[in-house]
Amino acid sequence: QVQFVESGGGLVQPGGSLRLSCSASGFTLDYFNVGWFRQAPGKEREGVSCISNTGRTSYQTDSVKGRFTLSRDNAKKTVYLQMNSLEPEDTAVYYCAASPGVYGCSRSRGVYNYWGQGTQVTVSS
Repeated sequence: QVQFVESGGGLVQPGGSLRLSCSASGFTLDYFNVGWFRQAPGKEREGVSCISNTGRTSYQTDSVKGRFTLSRDNAKKTVYLQMNSLEPEDTAVYYCAASPGVYGCSRSRGVYNYWGQGTQVTVSS
């Protein structure tokens, strides 16, 4: 059974850090790009960042550049999103998603086959 499960969300004060994890089972993560998306209340789901199947971070949305870092450990079938200097505007449900490596990283949700259930990140004092 294919599963893609996020963890690590929670409540953090502005300026704090969180590390989100996304763990895969039922498919070979090595062959997939992994994108992180987020959806704030009343807003469209937006692409945050993506790491290719070869380990290259291919894009980051402007608002997170310099603050968020992607990494992956294929042996553990896990992708990580390290989020530093968090701001209230980062409050959202964060989702990871996997797309076949041949497509490359994309901001388009349509190319992603597998999605996690989402994890809530709340940045508030």
